[in-house]
Amino acid sequence: MVISADTHVYPVLWQDDHLLLIDQRQLPERYHIVSIHRWEDVIQALESGIVQGGSALGIAAAYGLYLAARGIQTSDPTVLWKDLLAIGQQFKQTRPSKANLQWAVNQMLGESYHPEAPVESLKSQLLAQAQAIQANDFALCHTIGNHGLSLLPDTPERLTLFTHCNHGALATSGYGTSLGIVRSAWREGRLARVYAGETRPTLQGSRLTAWECVQEGIPVTVVTDSMTAYCMRQGLIHAVLVGADRIAANGDVVSKIGTYSLALVAKAHNIPFLVAASVSTIDFTIASGEEIVIAQRPTQEIYQIGEMLTSPSGSDFYNPTSDMTPADLITAIITEKGPTEPTQVTSLQGS
Repeated sequence: MVISADTHVYPVLWQDDHLLLIDQRQLPERYHIVSIHRWEDVIQALESGIVQGGSALGIAAAYGLYLAARGIQTSDPTVLWKDLLAIGQQFKQTRPSKANLQWAVNQMLGESYHPEAPVESLKSQLLAQAQAIQANDFALCHTIGNHGLSLLPDTPERLTLFTHCNHGALATSGYGTSLGIVRSAWREGRLARVYAGETRPTLQGSRLTAWECVQEGIPVTVVTDSMTAYCMRQGLIHAVLVGADRIAANGDVVSKIGTYSLALVAKAHNIPFLVAASVSTIDFTIASGEEIVIAQRPTQEIYQIGEMLTSPSGSDFYNPTSDMTPADLITAIITEKGPTEPTQVTSLQGS
């Protein structure tokens, strides 16, 4: 099991000149490590769901671009850059809505554009850049977790926090954004329990978030997505924590399908709704969330669980991977720079 002495899970690990990935599709039933030596296999890992979560996707893509560079046989740095540019586009297309993936690929492509540099030197720099992206993400997730503590309600009892999907160690470099706040609250003795929404249709909450909590001894209760309003009405939830795939310049947030409805229910019950994400998740070129195209996932995810069919033949299915939560439903967006009013995220541009 790839868990260090500090209990962190590392979903993407560079070791002995190749890439190791936790196959998240098989959790929690089976803990399986995939070993990858070719960039084409990294593409497949991103498309198939072996890697999930914006930051983890970006980190894996960064190492994938290094693997691609390593295999390009040329002494011309311009040829190297042009080949990587084309391969980078393939990485971006695996998950177009994931801002961290787009950002990481751009960082790697920028590092590869040095027309006067020796090719072998450029390849070494690309590996160093991928490692820096991973290390920086780990540090900023800890920072987000600590900043998030100041936004949690001040209650006489320890807190119960609701999470959706997985924005934890498995989705990042090993700590998490929204689940990073959970970890920080647990470390400070302020957390009583996590309520993890199962997150249909692929159950990242019940499979991945709950698995992470169990690894660290954090009490976790899994509920179906349809139980959220009832849990809030019963007074079981002090705050809701979610992550983000992309944030528009006006503070609208695109995240895992079901986030929007969760925000509406939290608003109705006057419960803080907190979004945790890195500044690199903010797309300052997009004015509002309405401009963000929501991708569709295979409909099989809805009508089949394992070998069991859950809907009759002849039914039609609709399976958007994400939804858009308007800024006015969000209490705060927490980045590595601290808490920000959703409508003020443009103040973070260039920071």
